[in-house]
Amino acid sequence: MKRKKWWLRYTSVLWVLVILTGCNARVQTSPTALPTIVLDTHSTTPGAATRAIGRGVTASGIVAPAQEAQIVFTLAGKIESMGVKVGDTVKAGQVLAQLQGQEDLEADISASQFSVVQAQQALEDLTTEAETARVQAMQDIITYEREVRDAQYALDNFTVPVTQSYMDTVEALKEMKKRLDDARIKFEPYKYRPSTDKTREDLKELLNEAQAEYNSAVKRLQYEYDLEVAEAQLERAQHDYEILKEGPDPEKVRLAEAELVNSQTQLAAAKAALDNLTLTAPFDGTVVKIHNHPGEWVIAGQTVLELADLEALRIETTDLSELDVPRIEIGQSVTVVIKALGLDVKGSVSDISPLADTLGGDVVYQTTIELETIPEGLRAGMSVEVQFETSQ
Repeated sequence: MKRKKWWLRYTSVLWVLVILTGCNARVQTSPTALPTIVLDTHSTTPGAATRAIGRGVTASGIVAPAQEAQIVFTLAGKIESMGVKVGDTVKAGQVLAQLQGQEDLEADISASQFSVVQAQQALEDLTTEAETARVQAMQDIITYEREVRDAQYALDNFTVPVTQSYMDTVEALKEMKKRLDDARIKFEPYKYRPSTDKTREDLKELLNEAQAEYNSAVKRLQYEYDLEVAEAQLERAQHDYEILKEGPDPEKVRLAEAELVNSQTQLAAAKAALDNLTLTAPFDGTVVKIHNHPGEWVIAGQTVLELADLEALRIETTDLSELDVPRIEIGQSVTVVIKALGLDVKGSVSDISPLADTLGGDVVYQTTIELETIPEGLRAGMSVEVQFETSQ
């Protein structure tokens, strides 16, 4: 009986040990607590990115090219050639890529250049011809002055018949023409009679008088017409001379200048279109990416390749808090810790962005750091830590 009780106690102890062992297997040990960086009193914002260490401010940053650009065509078209490859170093103005259509635009430029030359020549000819025209206007004044003089003399020496003296020139011509027609009608039945016929002779005399009166009216009208024509020509010659004595006709000059401007505008447009077919490097740099290749169609504004100045590298901070940026000034000294190279490099603040950005809900400002020396092996995109030396 005692042995049975002992066995039960032993069995109970074993089950308790098994149960406890299973429980311990399921219990996960607590992870080791991460160290906490104690911030200065001014860095109280939860999740603040920058760290205040001692009397300075530390921020994360990245190595960036001093210049970088996405190169695009301003026209849509098919790429004809790509003059560079990734990794090539280029000079400012060097051709990077070209679109098709260059021959047609070159022909347009030639035609526009010819039009410009013609328009310029026409404008210059106006000045040259103006002097010739001025001299001709003087000659015309002399000629028409003489014609006015002669016409006026003829009119003054013309004796107007009494029968027309109370009529103006045109009225007298009409009246004399009517009388001539009447006299001719009356004479018509007798014109084949013998000259000894008294009636015929009387009617013939009346017809001759009517004809003479009509001839006088016509001559009077001719003299007045000649005088008016000569006076009009003289007035036009004098007007031309007044214009030409100061140089070319202003109206003709305006038209010639407008034609020249139009030709120059067409030439500029053709040249701009040709320039837009060619991509050139805006600065010395390195081709870092190529997105398109010859034969591919691109639209205006589509990035074709990317260029960066990898010779002039600088540091750009990524998480400088709004609470710390008031402590940063242009020219302020910094120490840049380049983790990938295991180096500390001195530098200074060259720029502080006037506009804020956000990072994880925090307001941050980008600052730019110029390094005193560019260490060998430094590459764009490397991460760094920037330690700002502050006196606050």
